[in-house]
Amino acid sequence: MRRIVHIFSIVLIIGLVSVAFSSLLPKEISGLDAPATQFSTARAMQHLEVIAKEPHFVGTKAHTEVRAYIVKELEKLGLETQVQEGFTFDQWRGYGNLVKPQNILARIKGSENGKALMLMSHYDSAPHSSSHGASDAGSGVVTILESVRAYLASGTTPKNDIIICITDSEELGLDGASLFVNEHPWAKNVGVALNFEARGSGGPSNMIVETNGGNANLIKGFMDADVKYPVATSLMYSIYKMLPNDTDSTILREDGDIDGFFFAFIDDHYDYHTINDTAENLDENSLEHQGSYLMPLLKYYADADLSSVKSSEDYVYFDTAVATFIAYPFSWIWPMLILAIVLFVVVIAYGFKKKRLYKKAISKGFGAFMLSLILGGGLLYLLWGLIKILYPSYNEILPVFIYNGHWYTIAFVLLGVSLCFGIYHKMVKAEHTASTLVAPLTIWLIINIALALKLQGAAFFIIPVYFGLLALFLLIRQTNPSVTLMVLLSAPAIFLFAPLVQFFPVGLGPDMLYVSVIFTVLLFGLLIPVFGFFRNKKIVGVLSLLTAFIFLGVAHAKSSSSPERQQPNSLLYYHNADTNKAYWATYAQHIDDWTRGYLGDNPEPATKYIGNAAGSKYNTPYSYAKETAVINLPESEIRVSQDTVIGTIAYTTMTIVPKRNVHQMRLYSPIGTPFQYLSYNGKEFKPDSTETLYKKRGSKGMLSYYLTQGDSLEVTYGAPEGVMPTFTLKEFSYDLLDNPSFTVSARPKNTKPEPFIANDAVVVERTIDVSAFAKTKTDTLAIDQTVIEE
Repeated sequence: MRRIVHIFSIVLIIGLVSVAFSSLLPKEISGLDAPATQFSTARAMQHLEVIAKEPHFVGTKAHTEVRAYIVKELEKLGLETQVQEGFTFDQWRGYGNLVKPQNILARIKGSENGKALMLMSHYDSAPHSSSHGASDAGSGVVTILESVRAYLASGTTPKNDIIICITDSEELGLDGASLFVNEHPWAKNVGVALNFEARGSGGPSNMIVETNGGNANLIKGFMDADVKYPVATSLMYSIYKMLPNDTDSTILREDGDIDGFFFAFIDDHYDYHTINDTAENLDENSLEHQGSYLMPLLKYYADADLSSVKSSEDYVYFDTAVATFIAYPFSWIWPMLILAIVLFVVVIAYGFKKKRLYKKAISKGFGAFMLSLILGGGLLYLLWGLIKILYPSYNEILPVFIYNGHWYTIAFVLLGVSLCFGIYHKMVKAEHTASTLVAPLTIWLIINIALALKLQGAAFFIIPVYFGLLALFLLIRQTNPSVTLMVLLSAPAIFLFAPLVQFFPVGLGPDMLYVSVIFTVLLFGLLIPVFGFFRNKKIVGVLSLLTAFIFLGVAHAKSSSSPERQQPNSLLYYHNADTNKAYWATYAQHIDDWTRGYLGDNPEPATKYIGNAAGSKYNTPYSYAKETAVINLPESEIRVSQDTVIGTIAYTTMTIVPKRNVHQMRLYSPIGTPFQYLSYNGKEFKPDSTETLYKKRGSKGMLSYYLTQGDSLEVTYGAPEGVMPTFTLKEFSYDLLDNPSFTVSARPKNTKPEPFIANDAVVVERTIDVSAFAKTKTDTLAIDQTVIEE
């Protein structure tokens, strides 16, 4: 009978875990037959199939076509649209990007003259990895198109203006958002913004608050909107605020002090910025989830008082499978924590008084729990390191979540569970369950003290502790408490922490699997009121271990590359025009058959031939290179003219006009070059605090310029008379496989272009010695005299 009860309790716990995950997403996908006034995922997918038909990064023909399609669809809704265009120069955020974004804007006029609601996403796809941009962020664009259509179909006139802002060049450095916030007059009237993004092709969409102040009024508004499937915790909000953020919402907050939310799904991260980010691979549940956010929030904020969004108060908030969404002020954190500590002391004293708690058993409980934490985190950290050695191909995918990552996550969780059952079987007795629970409750209280001091957004971790204290009280009062009741008292911990166990490897990569195991052990501690009564924990531990091996076996079976699980690789053609030598190059550490066809069986280190590997998001260098025949490509035309001399400073304009299809230019100059004035296509570089341009440069890098079709680069610089700067120019075109000047075989179906690097690229490097060019004096240069005088 006891064994049946234990089996029942395990089944019940597995059921609660299932509920915790199933509650994260909508249950049904809305079809074409959905009422006209409701969001329809099927209708949104029709837009997405057009937008994500092919890669459409800045400078491509498809990019122009996607922009035209979105404009046309907005005009079909009866909206007057405009395209905001202009150069932006990102001087302060990392590598100086020069781009000419083309934002798509429309406006629904409200009945009142207050602040406006803005709906935001971006339409450009990631460059140089053949990404179709279905999830990132075509999904956001079609969520807005379909939601606006449904809202207008209701015939409702909003009180507030509704601005639709589909930005450009987000993938290049948030440049479209910067152009809108800093140069468009509508930006000053935005009261709150809703931004839709993606960092994968599936999973639940996470809500993140974006504000310079407190989140209280935003959270109250979110609750009043009555979103049906919120996936949101203030833990993510607190972590996000500490990280270097990089969404369009960040620009709204930093440059425009515009509050709002952004929503992003992050699972199936292996599709992110790759050729697999297609409409076919997008999880329609994720798109349905985006719509389930936007429709109620659109209706709410269309009529809300947007002048009261700002707040100085922060709220703790979290979602659960049962209560949906709970929030309370930060001011409650310490009272709730102190109350829990007081209750803990009272219950412990009561337990000793009733002689139901024993010091020796409590001591053993501490030993078992701490040993489980240390071994669980440590051993499985080492195990993942061993797996990366056994499967070196994973290193080409990381830090992205790998194809078989979920199987590894389940396996590691089961290994952690097995370890806990094994240790507790050896060290504690079932009749001492109450004493055994003291240790995890103590550790959880210590964790909550640390959170109250350093990470207040995670203060909701105290909620399961209250239920644990109630369980401890009942264990002291009753010899044989109801197993069902003990499981139900553990439910809050399961609902809150089970999704977090999965979040760490999904959100931060498989290197965080050991953190999932630590969280599993911490959760196991709160389940002691159930598991503690198991007489033979060894059996459960062995079964967990065997099941873990099964999942490791499944992960192994899915470790090799296939058309469904492509292995990333990279290939570039690199021509040094100064030496007139060319090379095949790659970022890959392990050469596959396709890459070997160009680099040979024994490729040499790339550093032998090529220096700086510009174009990698993570500053990854080229790994291997091999010399090859030079392909004569049309050189860009360089025009240099000395325009004027003011005092001792000579002002010169250098214009670079591409004569082939160039998508990106990178410009370098020696660190010590004494520039006194700089502008790129009319965008001036502002001096730093030393009033010297680029004096604090840590590298030779000056500019990264993404071209739109037909663009050129005009650089105007001022330098002491007689100083002739030299520049290094690198030109990239991401068309190696399609360029008629090359004969490169199609990539095998079990491989894909590696993301986050300058892949499938034709790169030409040349030195520009200004003194070598004929200079003619002109009077055409317009330089802001105030800048010179400053």
